[in-house]
Amino acid sequence: MKLSQFKFNLNKEQVALYPHSFTREFTNDDGTKESFKVTRRDESRLMVLHKKSGEIDMFKKDADGKPIEGEYLEFRNILDYFDEGDTFVFNDTKVFPARLYGTKEKTDAKIEVFLLRELNEEMRLWDVLVEPARKIRIGNKLFFDETSTMVAEVIDNTTSRGRTLRFLYDCDHDEFRHDLFALGESPLPRYIIDNRESNHATPEDLEDFQTVYAKNEGAVTAPATGLHFSRELMKRMEIRGINDAYITLHCGLGNFNPIEVEDLTKHKMDSEQMVITAEACDLVNKTKKSGHHVLAIGTSVVKATETAVGTDGMLKEYSGWTNRFIFPPFDFGLADCMVANFYHPFSTLLMSTAAFGGYDIVMECYKKAAENGYMFGCYGDSLLILND
Repeated sequence: MKLSQFKFNLNKEQVALYPHSFTREFTNDDGTKESFKVTRRDESRLMVLHKKSGEIDMFKKDADGKPIEGEYLEFRNILDYFDEGDTFVFNDTKVFPARLYGTKEKTDAKIEVFLLRELNEEMRLWDVLVEPARKIRIGNKLFFDETSTMVAEVIDNTTSRGRTLRFLYDCDHDEFRHDLFALGESPLPRYIIDNRESNHATPEDLEDFQTVYAKNEGAVTAPATGLHFSRELMKRMEIRGINDAYITLHCGLGNFNPIEVEDLTKHKMDSEQMVITAEACDLVNKTKKSGHHVLAIGTSVVKATETAVGTDGMLKEYSGWTNRFIFPPFDFGLADCMVANFYHPFSTLLMSTAAFGGYDIVMECYKKAAENGYMFGCYGDSLLILND
């Protein structure tokens, strides 16, 4: 397919800069009014696509099964489409505070350093991105705190914006990582940071931009669809008898890199580290063999499971890297259902969703979402794709 086929009109106001929330107002005893904001992960909107019939659900239904106009489905209604014995597959990667701000020695020029991955624990080597890159050269020292104790030296250029840093910090490794991350902020995507008034993440984002089941540290962006799951929703899953399986794929910035070729077969994705355990395989494969549904929670889960699925349709253990780029047409081998956020035009995440649900009908869902005020992006609303 061609890049230009994934264009659609999206109002800037429909790109979510914060998680789903609402304001509550109360009156004090003295008659004064106050308000506070409440964040509800699982109350964002949910659209449902039945890909075989082509039916699209947007609204809740009355006792007769008729849509109630204006009462949009919420994410927590996702459980209404599944039964005991079905399995949801989650990505349990954990986001670390990867965005740091510091200064360059001598000039005190302000710089941004985005941590990508640790290369060597003993030598404190990190692969990073820097901004503005033109000012950061090999040999420069960068300072990250007021006491000048957290210092890094640039020892290599890797790409136009990429650098290798050696942190000059004398302590054990766990203490170093703790102190380094204490200086960082949540690595929100650039499109969020650049459109907030403060141009920064908030302390609340450290929790909001993390799934409630995050476990294995290594991601520099969140598996966003999983952000909609609250602890209450996870408990309701358990009560209903829906299984939860966990894989790990450390989501990288490559998901947000612009595609610069019209022919999608020529686009190369960045590699991401992933692990699929025997425990996850046993649960998912048992679910498939028993004829129950397997729901992939997000495009990262689809990428991981399609990397590790065998020719027999069963999930295999895997530990390594994947740079799989999924776009239409694509023959999926594992999950029969998928839920993913609504994403930007031309994004690889939209392409993965279109590959799973079918290009024409998914683009119709995106058109309806744009026309009906759904929110887009990592903090946006979601599309559930069912195999019926």
